[in-house]
Amino acid sequence: MNDQSVASTTPAPSDKGLKAGALGLMSSVVIGVASTAPAYSLAATLGFVVLVVGVKAPAIMLLAFIPMFLIALAYQKLNAAEPDCGTSFTWVTRAFGPWAGWMAAWGILSADIIVMSNLAQIAGSYSFSLFGFDSLAESAFWATLAGVMWMIVMTYICYRGIEISARMQYGLLGIESIVLVAFAFIAFTKVYSGDPPAGGLEPSLSWLWPGGLGFREIIEGVVLAIFIYWGWDSAASVNEETSDPSRIPGLAGIISTVLLLAIYVLVTVATVAFAGVGEGKYGLGNEENSGDVFNALSEAVFGSTGWGQAFVALLIISVLTSAAASTQTTILPTSRTTLSMANVGAFPKQFARVHKRFQTPTWSTIGMGIASVAFYIMLTLISDNVLSDSIDAVGLMVAFYYGMTGLACPWYFRHELRNSQHNLWYKGILPGLGGVMLMGAFFAAAYFYADPEWGSTTVFGLGGPFVIGVGGLVFGAVLMVVYSFSAKDFFAGRTMPTVAHLRAQGLEPAVTTPEAD
Repeated sequence: MNDQSVASTTPAPSDKGLKAGALGLMSSVVIGVASTAPAYSLAATLGFVVLVVGVKAPAIMLLAFIPMFLIALAYQKLNAAEPDCGTSFTWVTRAFGPWAGWMAAWGILSADIIVMSNLAQIAGSYSFSLFGFDSLAESAFWATLAGVMWMIVMTYICYRGIEISARMQYGLLGIESIVLVAFAFIAFTKVYSGDPPAGGLEPSLSWLWPGGLGFREIIEGVVLAIFIYWGWDSAASVNEETSDPSRIPGLAGIISTVLLLAIYVLVTVATVAFAGVGEGKYGLGNEENSGDVFNALSEAVFGSTGWGQAFVALLIISVLTSAAASTQTTILPTSRTTLSMANVGAFPKQFARVHKRFQTPTWSTIGMGIASVAFYIMLTLISDNVLSDSIDAVGLMVAFYYGMTGLACPWYFRHELRNSQHNLWYKGILPGLGGVMLMGAFFAAAYFYADPEWGSTTVFGLGGPFVIGVGGLVFGAVLMVVYSFSAKDFFAGRTMPTVAHLRAQGLEPAVTTPEAD
């Protein structure tokens, strides 16, 4: 969808065979927002945030936005300099070298594959709930089967073309946004008319400030909220398919984070005010409600008759479509990251193949689908508790690769920071601050998650989220070392030299890649 057709003033990215000019600003923003799956993310995570910080949940949403926005600035500046679909992989490699770049890419790949399991689980169970088949929705076998079917369908849509994917996102995100706003509006109406359930609270400005929270509570809440915000960078992953690769993706990322802030603060305040944080039937302090707050509150907010039931059904549809949409948009960045890696020899060359007709990655897209299905089935067979622990693990991985990208920005542009105040702040200080904040959150959360009492599972005396998150990164490091023996040119910096090396030769960064089949 060509919403914009502004000619780029910077060098075009290397040709990997993707469909250039297929997306405009609006399409990119839709992909960025839809990738976060606002309805699903709130349904699956808001309850856990409230269990940790109580009425300060809105403050946590604001706190988590700060590093998200700073990293969005880093993405904007790095993308303008080098609009490559490898995003963090490409930029971190340019700044810090191939070993760091490969690990940043692994953070993207592992986080996306893990979160696909959660998305598929929600999509599968809600598919049955929508039609009143509650027993099937609660069945691990049938929910898993339906989730796998959703994965297959969305993988095929991504395979068929980026424009089809973007058109589908318009409709899915539209339903989701309308229902979330309606939920918040009706919840506020009942609160201020004196009709909330027992335990409801009148909103207070103090909810927007984290005063009274301990350091551990803030870190745990922020890492959970990072998971809620995560996904807007999909707008940058499709940069080579936009009408202005150097401008649109970065702007779309910034717009996406601001829109998400508005949605999350509005819905969080409304939900906390309506249900309260107690342990009653509808209270958010009730652990039975924490896994899916919308399912727990939908009838209380909308009512159980007439139009109320219609809105309850729409809320189920919005969570379902949110999870389904994010399943699709999660495949997009992963497939393009592996495509970019394969083009410079950092991944098996088969993953560099692009379909001649659909102009989408072939092995990268299908491989992402297969890996996600296999991981989902494996987690389901082990335990549903492992599946729930994986949400915390994803937050760790996201903080890791976002943090590396934020830190890469000032180093990438270090020779330009003295040129102007703008460069100093927007290419140096602010992105670097975002990177420091997220890397700090990563290490602090990893320390807390190692506690065997944290999470639902324990492995070798360590908490499940730590084992999945940090263990996954360690596994990636081992895999990188093993693969380095067959990718010596890349790891020696010959296929993708750093910015400093290029500039020493009087050159500027420009990815040179073999032609995709």
